[in-house]
Amino acid sequence: MQEYHWNSFTKRITINAPVYSLYAAWATKTGLESWFLREAIISKSDGTLRADDEPFEAGDHFEWRWHGYDNDTVDRGKVISTNGVDQLSFSFSGKNILTVNFLIESHELICSIEQKMYQETEEEKRYFYIECGLGWTFYLANLKSVFEGGNDLRNRNVAIQKLINA
Repeated sequence: MQEYHWNSFTKRITINAPVYSLYAAWATKTGLESWFLREAIISKSDGTLRADDEPFEAGDHFEWRWHGYDNDTVDRGKVISTNGVDQLSFSFSGKNILTVNFLIESHELICSIEQKMYQETEEEKRYFYIECGLGWTFYLANLKSVFEGGNDLRNRNVAIQKLINA
């Protein structure tokens, strides 16, 4: 039997869209708000705000807010790396690091994410493994839906809680 670890997971999805559009969807305020967040505030390392369509860079900080949650539900993190083309990584929720890569496999574009958990206890790692795994599964499906001409599937009603799409 294979030993199971709670330290990381990978999620992958094919998306029929240009890589530069998908990169912007992950690396700009406008992009993130089109499929993932209600509000993304991205600050340069000197504290000034990035323009809505200006790609973020390593050292930038951010605040995120989601549809379906009030303004007190906020996550803060830092951009760790970007290459401006097909890779970026950032920290969030304390001790989590997400790396996003775009690659071609069998003539299809794949968005691949890997999340690593650096919490101190196995209980915390399991929590983030399960909860973030569920969240990223939904948000990657929503990214695909938005980019392939489908609906934006996010719940926008803060009065309705405990949904997979919020």
